[in-house]
Amino acid sequence: MASVGIKDVAARAGVSVATVSRVLNAHASVSPAARERVLAAVDALGYRPNTLARSLRTDQTRTLGLVISDVLNPYFTELARSVEEEARALGYSIIFGNADERPELQDHHIRTLLDRRIDGLLVSPADGGSPLVLDAARAGTPMVFVDRWIPGLDVPVVRADGSSAVRDLVAHLHGLGHRRLAIIAGPAATTTGSERVAAFRDALAAYGLELPAEYIGQGDFQAASGRRATERFLALPEPPEVVFAADNLMALGALDAIRARGLRIPQDIALAAFDDIPWFVHTDPPVTAIAQPTGELGRAAVRALTDLIEGRTPESVTLPARLVVRSSCGEHPPTGTTRRSDA
Repeated sequence: MASVGIKDVAARAGVSVATVSRVLNAHASVSPAARERVLAAVDALGYRPNTLARSLRTDQTRTLGLVISDVLNPYFTELARSVEEEARALGYSIIFGNADERPELQDHHIRTLLDRRIDGLLVSPADGGSPLVLDAARAGTPMVFVDRWIPGLDVPVVRADGSSAVRDLVAHLHGLGHRRLAIIAGPAATTTGSERVAAFRDALAAYGLELPAEYIGQGDFQAASGRRATERFLALPEPPEVVFAADNLMALGALDAIRARGLRIPQDIALAAFDDIPWFVHTDPPVTAIAQPTGELGRAAVRALTDLIEGRTPESVTLPARLVVRSSCGEHPPTGTTRRSDA
């Protein structure tokens, strides 16, 4: 089969070569309609710049690619740091890409990294349906998913299991007398978004509690969505007693919304979060949160990827999350205790 070039993509999409180039480089000056036609043409034709040349090489660059979902999220910042440290210890360099929770920007970074002849790729997918991630995995690109994953792909996954920690949280809240519990969920298209809602609903059911639709706020793992969801909760005729934010940035947004209404935590409403961050011990009151073993996840992901590169077959890794009890849910006095939740 003749190789597909950028001119073929342009012809199929009915645009100029320059427009195709701008789309592939995630340039903001392209209209949504043109961008959609170009990406459809790329997928239909299987266009991958320099992919064939890369597949034929036998040398290594000792370089790994890491595409994370949001560099402003302290969880991913810590994850990236641990990845870089472990890679450096093993003799590899890291090239980072920040997807900013945008699937099209994620795919731009993956295209760029593949073109730069990286030896392997670490990805925390921004959604579950990226054709480029699917194609790269099926083409045999050494790849490991970290934190999030795409079900159905034969790709090692390094992640934390938060289900036991969520059960511990709900048990803790129930013990404090809370019965009306709401959640700010992450995107349903991400595994972490859907998994945390399911774990929360199951944990509530164990105590005979329901999770009504009005107590589910749809977020996007960013602070503004946490604020919007909490504002909606607070406007309900019967607001929840607890808001559980499914990540740290949405928890900060929730905190802003609660304070903007002049409400007190935990006297008027309680707040808990998934993804503990150092800031939570300095808020007033300190926030009860579920902590992931972020550094361990990053190191394990690098080791799994280098195993793949060197011809070994790594297993997926699941590490336990843990509940860190502070004082944002009505704990008296603040305990600061930690509960490990073994998966």
